Amino acid sequence: MNTQASQSAGGECTLFVVAAPSGAGKSTLVNALLEREPAISLSISHTTRPPRPGEQYGRHYYFVEREEFEREIAEGIFLEHAEVHGNLYGTSRTTVNTLLSQGRDVLLEIDWQGARQIRKTKPDCVSVFILPPSRPELERRLRGRGSDSPEVIARRLHNSREEIAHAHEFDYIIVNDNFDVALGDLQAIVHAVRQRTALQWQRHEALIAELLA
Repeated sequence: MNTQASQSAGGECTLFVVAAPSGAGKSTLVNALLEREPAISLSISHTTRPPRPGEQYGRHYYFVEREEFEREIAEGIFLEHAEVHGNLYGTSRTTVNTLLSQGRDVLLEIDWQGARQIRKTKPDCVSVFILPPSRPELERRLRGRGSDSPEVIARRLHNSREEIAHAHEFDYIIVNDNFDVALGDLQAIVHAVRQRTALQWQRHEALIAELLA
């Protein structure tokens, strides 16, 4: 059995929260991390944002109409939800709790507002904020997507200031200047969390009992 893939199976599991301003490279980093760490499950968010070219329902997001999203808010469907750049985003409470109960590490790719809500309900979560290396580079990445209008890009750049102002609320901060370095830093956080005493004590209870005998 793959050692990394089985690390969570026999003990506590962790809820990872990753946030960033739009254009910082969060999604690319998260996708690369998930390829390296198969024991982590990504919770797919719901959103009222229209899909970008190539995005698929159920793989990238659950794309829903605003009316349906607001109904789901009223029904208490979401563990967290927020309005970001004029669109609603939310995380299914059932999906996250089911994965955690199965002993899976879970990763949420959300914004700072949702992260703040998660920390209140699940204070043992591990939160990471991704920073761009500079404002010119952030703008270059946003324009390089080729999928957003100039108005949307301007709004995202404007909102990034408020988003970055909340970076200090997170457990870790990574600057995504060199992608490989940033990915290595993100993976190092995952590995460090898995070595925490509480997790290791439960995971190796039989070994510890034998060594103490």
